[in-house]
Amino acid sequence: MSNTKNDGGGAGAGGAPSPDATLPVLDRQQVGVLRRVGREWGRAAGDPQAWRRALPVDPELGRFPASSEIRPVRFGRFVRVATVGGQPPVEAGGKDTPTSRLGRAGAGVRHVLLGAPLRSTAIAHERMRKLVALPVLSADALSSVAYGPEAMLAVLVLAGTAGLRYSVPIAATIAFLMLAVGVSYRQTIRAYPHGGGSYIVATANLGRLPGLAAAAGLLTDYILTVAVSIASGMEAVTSAVPSLRGDVVPIGLAVIGVLLAGNLRGVRQAGVLFAAPTYAFVVAVLALIAFGLYDAAGHGFQPTATPQSTATEGVGVLLVLRAFASGSTAMTGIEAISNAVPAFQPTEWRNARTTLTWMVGLLIVLFAGTVALVHLDGVVPDAQETVLSQLAHRAFGPGFGYVFTQAATAAILLLAANTAYNDFPRVLYLLARDNQAPRIFLRLGDRLAFSNGIVVLSVAAAAIYAAFDGMTAPLIPLYAVGVFLAFTLSQTGMVVHWWRLRDRHWRKSLIFNAVGALLSAIVLVTAAITKFTSGAWFAALVVGLFILVATRIRHHYEQVAAALALHPHAVEVPGRALTRPRPRDGAPPAPSAEAKAEGEREAESEETPEEIHPLLIVPIAALDLAGMRALAYAASLRQPVLALHISASEEEARRFRAYWNLWGDHLPLKILLSPYRTIVAPLVNYIESLHDQRPDLTLTVVLPEIVVRHRRHRLLHNRLAPRLRRALRPLPKIVVTTVPFHV
Repeated sequence: MSNTKNDGGGAGAGGAPSPDATLPVLDRQQVGVLRRVGREWGRAAGDPQAWRRALPVDPELGRFPASSEIRPVRFGRFVRVATVGGQPPVEAGGKDTPTSRLGRAGAGVRHVLLGAPLRSTAIAHERMRKLVALPVLSADALSSVAYGPEAMLAVLVLAGTAGLRYSVPIAATIAFLMLAVGVSYRQTIRAYPHGGGSYIVATANLGRLPGLAAAAGLLTDYILTVAVSIASGMEAVTSAVPSLRGDVVPIGLAVIGVLLAGNLRGVRQAGVLFAAPTYAFVVAVLALIAFGLYDAAGHGFQPTATPQSTATEGVGVLLVLRAFASGSTAMTGIEAISNAVPAFQPTEWRNARTTLTWMVGLLIVLFAGTVALVHLDGVVPDAQETVLSQLAHRAFGPGFGYVFTQAATAAILLLAANTAYNDFPRVLYLLARDNQAPRIFLRLGDRLAFSNGIVVLSVAAAAIYAAFDGMTAPLIPLYAVGVFLAFTLSQTGMVVHWWRLRDRHWRKSLIFNAVGALLSAIVLVTAAITKFTSGAWFAALVVGLFILVATRIRHHYEQVAAALALHPHAVEVPGRALTRPRPRDGAPPAPSAEAKAEGEREAESEETPEEIHPLLIVPIAALDLAGMRALAYAASLRQPVLALHISASEEEARRFRAYWNLWGDHLPLKILLSPYRTIVAPLVNYIESLHDQRPDLTLTVVLPEIVVRHRRHRLLHNRLAPRLRRALRPLPKIVVTTVPFHV
């Protein structure tokens, strides 16, 4: 049984995944098998009403509030909501308290750093106005102005003054590329008004392998976004405070640690809080460009001679292409708005397109203005000071204007790094939903964030950052391949989409996306060839290995699904019907306060079998062989049984109920709607509510469990039973048992 429910939305930066049904759809043959199995159950299990009358509890305890009833809080991704049965909320991550001194110390540190585990909670969707969405979703793209132009110049300066003369035409070409890709993503927003990331678009239109390649490019991009943003931010800081230059690696790793802790706490991107650094950076760079152009106008826009530098390479096609590929990294993050369309206020797609237009316009102005100032002021890259810092020094001197520019640059770069923490776990979530990544990436942690994806991103980014000594320039060759691989596949997928759809204005949309795909492919090939020996080979290797591993994971899950499929002669049925006397007709009697108190006093003091009053609860995700075996085992004990299904949506709940009725409705069934995708929290809360209703009962939770042959496959399956044991251990008279199903 999965710990989380899957998402049907895009992996965008702008909102949490929306819950979607994950219950497998049964084909005609499986439906027929389900009916035949139900008939066999009917002969073995007896009258279904007898099982209902035997229930010693009332399973109708209430409901979780609907998503429309949830209101966001100011600085949190989640809000507290009432729980079923009116019981105190149950911790999502388990309630057990460590008994050892070291364990208690670790739990205390975890509590201080990450906060107390969130109990029953719901995702609060924040609809953003355009003025808020622009800075929040554009931080990654706009922040690249801090390192994109410098990456281009760092290649051209290898050819000395002659090479730097190509900076303006190359920058103009990159600006045109920004415009073309931006216009093409406007078409993506029109085609995917609910959010369309590169993985979704490529998979839907090109197939599974291109989709995996796009996902690999995105994941590489997000890891390097953290590493490059932190490295560039540290360069901005050390340009203003040179004494910190020797400590960039430990400081950068500490920053990644802060980002890790903050995202594990579930702090969302609060609009006003996160908008400020982006607007500050835009104001600072626009002011810098204005001051620089005003000063240049005083001497007739005559460029200042660049310092003499020794050429180590000649000017050639290869050098120009390398510079073009490096400078094109300024386009990273340009697809973020197309991912996050549902996060906008209505009309979502129209507001998203308007915001994208403003972002692309600002990006082109900031990029082109920065390169123009570099050309006019004769600035060249310096290992001791960034290009942007040199320009700010010339325009503002060492005063407030310079400090403000450097502080705004460092702030937006850190914000860009944090953006990856929203996108990276969601791509892994979508991959896990499609059985192409381990299902642990579906899991929500104690603070109901995608903790496993966040940890993987932090570890990978920290390793790369430390391996490259916190330097931006060596990371750029790795960066370009992943960014433009995702761009190319996404835009190519859109070309196929328009060709198939052929709706109104499809030719115009197809041309826009085809131009974007062609230009992105040119940059991808250029980066792969010119920077192959500088590190692009590693990015290509990572993409290939990722596709191989994801394919093998999907193959394993397909094998497991085939093994779990219903077969008429493989389904077990209980050997005997229920013989326990029923308490009385109708609903079970509610215990009095005295009976409850007596039950609590007795606790676990039963000494004979006659003193134990059992109730078996079978959480079941699907009517497959494993689920049927658990139901048969529970029914064979001839004690009251309650089946429990937790659905992420009303559609899934209706579908499961329909399958249950096709099977014959032989056992009592309770369906809990949990639109927040967690399984453990509502399951534990429901069981605790039953325990509070009848504290004299011994509740046995019977879990179907997949047992795999190879140790390496264990990570691909959720270990629900151990987590339930930890969560239920503080409660008396709760038993958790598993029914293994070997595959």
